[in-house]
Amino acid sequence: MSARADEAIGDRVIEVRDLSKRYGRNLIHQHLNFDVQRGEIVSLVGGSGSGKTTLVRQILGLEQPTSGTIRVFGQDIARLDTSAARQLRSRTGMLFQRGALFSSLSVFDNVAQPVRELGRVPPGLLRDIVMLKLEMAGLPGRHALKMPAALSGGMIKRAGLARAIVLEPELLVLDEPTAGLDPRSSDEVVELIASLHRALGLTVVLITHDLDAMVALSTRVAVLAEHRVLAAAPVEDVAAVDHPFIREYFLGMRGRRALQALPPQRRAKLPPAAFEAAQINTTSFTVNQEKR
Repeated sequence: MSARADEAIGDRVIEVRDLSKRYGRNLIHQHLNFDVQRGEIVSLVGGSGSGKTTLVRQILGLEQPTSGTIRVFGQDIARLDTSAARQLRSRTGMLFQRGALFSSLSVFDNVAQPVRELGRVPPGLLRDIVMLKLEMAGLPGRHALKMPAALSGGMIKRAGLARAIVLEPELLVLDEPTAGLDPRSSDEVVELIASLHRALGLTVVLITHDLDAMVALSTRVAVLAEHRVLAAAPVEDVAAVDHPFIREYFLGMRGRRALQALPPQRRAKLPPAAFEAAQINTTSFTVNQEKR
């Protein structure tokens, strides 16, 4: 039986305890705790320099914490030998902010690279795997032989996403997947992530500044500020937390607008400020239209 079949729904995929991280005198995290349950989409949000990417890099084993423990799929990543660490990496896919495609490799070879690293795969099977993942990522096969320089920003994101899922991971980490995209392409990427989450049974950690994507996708939102996770809950519950950063982030103009996309039963849990602002904006819009 596979490791995936062994795990009960709701088991912790990521468990971070009492994490501290310093770069010299620069404190990034202090006594930080963070959990992700199997099947969730958890968005990491916070101001610039709050340590979102640093936290993810530690979870992926790309950086070591100053202190504290990180468990992924129940394994303490600080205690893994080379073989166990490699196996753990094969269960995790990563989409970097700018795609991070190898500029000297075609789209096909970029997506194929993780498979080739595992060992020799027959050419026919490799082609089928790569083309299937490109299709799942919404990138037509006719682009497979193109070089990254010939791709649009949205296509680069899709190629990077195809590479991230090529080994059929259980955990998918996305760093600003909609950054730099026009509204239509951004909406398409959000729909694609939601579709892959359902189809593949993924657990997703999403770093984002895109409030619309956060509201559309998140099971929970984890807010990083003051060197720790201030709150980790559904977005309507987080928006009700009385903290200066949370009020500014979620109840500012852009945040209020994004929150209105929640379903009615979740919107009803929002703090009064979110509704009052929405009513004011709606009234203002109506008055302006009447003046015209």
